[in-house]
Amino acid sequence: MSVESSEHALSAEASEDQDSVAGTANAGKGTSASRLEEEGDVAADYLEELLDIADIDGDIDIEVRNGRTYISIVTEEESAGLESLVGRDGEVLEALQELTRLSVLSATENRSRLVLDINGYRKERAGHLQKIAEDAVASVKETGEAVALEPMSAYERKIVHDAVADLGFVSESEGEGAGRHIVVSAD
Repeated sequence: MSVESSEHALSAEASEDQDSVAGTANAGKGTSASRLEEEGDVAADYLEELLDIADIDGDIDIEVRNGRTYISIVTEEESAGLESLVGRDGEVLEALQELTRLSVLSATENRSRLVLDINGYRKERAGHLQKIAEDAVASVKETGEAVALEPMSAYERKIVHDAVADLGFVSESEGEGAGRHIVVSAD
């Protein structure tokens, strides 16, 4: 997977919740670099404390780009502890990201849109989602029939919608809650 597509995948969540951010009381404060750096520092402190409590080794990297803070927890050696923070299908990672966002909100009184990644899970998953989109488009081309994909999170659906659109096809989200999924079609 190219660097460009992984950056696209990691920033895909930015579009996902822009509308909800616009409606918050703090939306008028903007996303200045200093505010995002403060957000990253608060998040890193929170995550460092969590890693210490859980006795898990990991380095925390903070990056600010595209008006968003990206936090990565990585380790040079295989760590079952970090893998447990990802969980099955990224469920623990999603929950940890929300807890980190709440920690930032509590400390700064600003709603955070930070993205948390652990051991490159999101980057790897984005590549897998790209392949799912390509396979669905190939199936639609071959059969002419719409293809329903497995349920996925809003973040993952955004990545697939973008990939399908880049391939010149149409995708729509259907269903509710945990059963929300994408249907790919030619029109």
